[in-house]
Amino acid sequence: MPLMPYVRFFVANRRFVAFGFLVAFASSFGQTYFLGSFSESIRLELSLSHTGWALVYLVGTIASAVALPTTGKLIDMVPLPRYTAGAVVLLLSGTAVMALGSGVVMLALAIFLLRQGGQGLMNHISITSMTRYFEEGRGRAIALATLGFAAGEATLPRLSLEMMDAWGWRMTFAAVGGFLVVVILPTLLWLLRGHKERHERYLETQDESASTKTSEMRSWTRGEVMRDVRFYLVLPGTLAPAMIITALFFTHLSLAEAKGWSGTWIMGSYGIYALASMVVGLICGTLIDKIGGTRLVPLMLVPMALGLVVAGTLRQPWSVWPYFVFLGGSVGIGHTAVSAMWAELYGVGSLGAIKSLVTALAVLSSAIGPVVIGGLMDVGVPIERVCLVFAAYALFATVLLVIALGPRFKTAAS
Repeated sequence: MPLMPYVRFFVANRRFVAFGFLVAFASSFGQTYFLGSFSESIRLELSLSHTGWALVYLVGTIASAVALPTTGKLIDMVPLPRYTAGAVVLLLSGTAVMALGSGVVMLALAIFLLRQGGQGLMNHISITSMTRYFEEGRGRAIALATLGFAAGEATLPRLSLEMMDAWGWRMTFAAVGGFLVVVILPTLLWLLRGHKERHERYLETQDESASTKTSEMRSWTRGEVMRDVRFYLVLPGTLAPAMIITALFFTHLSLAEAKGWSGTWIMGSYGIYALASMVVGLICGTLIDKIGGTRLVPLMLVPMALGLVVAGTLRQPWSVWPYFVFLGGSVGIGHTAVSAMWAELYGVGSLGAIKSLVTALAVLSSAIGPVVIGGLMDVGVPIERVCLVFAAYALFATVLLVIALGPRFKTAAS
């Protein structure tokens, strides 16, 4: 994988690409791999059963998914610095409610704010801004920005456990809030200095495209996308990582117990998952700029299926590593190629509205995943067999992706 094209691209666009990276990293504070670190502490302090905590998390996540199509499309209308500041305020509010609130209702509100601001809007801002404002080098921009997700996955779960051991879970959330105010928000706004000129150049490009007599680079509206059969064919595949990987991360301790591994062993291997995601994402970024993201998307779930087969059939401790490598590979393709695919299929004019709909569905899928895996385990299905069920689903969704994104698909440029 040649790195020099990435180095040159970053140097030429360092402020805006760094913005995409930092927003992606900050989204971690609303992601399951971060919030899951606090599950036991929250559950015990508030006297919640496992099911009770899962239901509170489900309610907050579903509320976030319902709100996202509305809040997400505002990125098409509100200046990016103001929109970004609003997302940080939502995330900050979630940390404040976590640190100070009490009771199940306040907990559900905190989950909603953290999921909406972090998993929802910060994720949305990072990918949408890189996709919209880079036509040349779009793949590299998305790949570099999504390194922020990998950085969060690799560092924050362990760091949160150490902080919680030292300060307790409430003070840890208070510290996260302070970090958002003192570091994240000022840095993001500084990185967006001069964005007004970038946005004006983007608008000029859109006006030039609209003024041509051909349909080249026509942008679809969200309504048109929702009437497109192909959209519904790609959804099972594009939503699979959110559903399956969230479910797995929610139950990794159960998987470790079933295999006879220690929880420290499986959670300590998260860095392998993050590294695989980063390497595959960078490779995909280069390929996207050469052949487009749409051609890569049908490959996305193949590594995940292999990883699930590994988890479902092998018991040796070393099998954790290929399991995480395969999972990370699918996530690396998903973060980059799927993001580029939406722009290639439907244009960038209404990209915020389209992406917000997809992100909302992904958030909903991430809420459903733990319920599905928990329900199957509650009726006596071993977690290894659940992994094999998920692998079969991934292969079925791959077939749909191949059908939907075949050589005759219609794009925004056709």
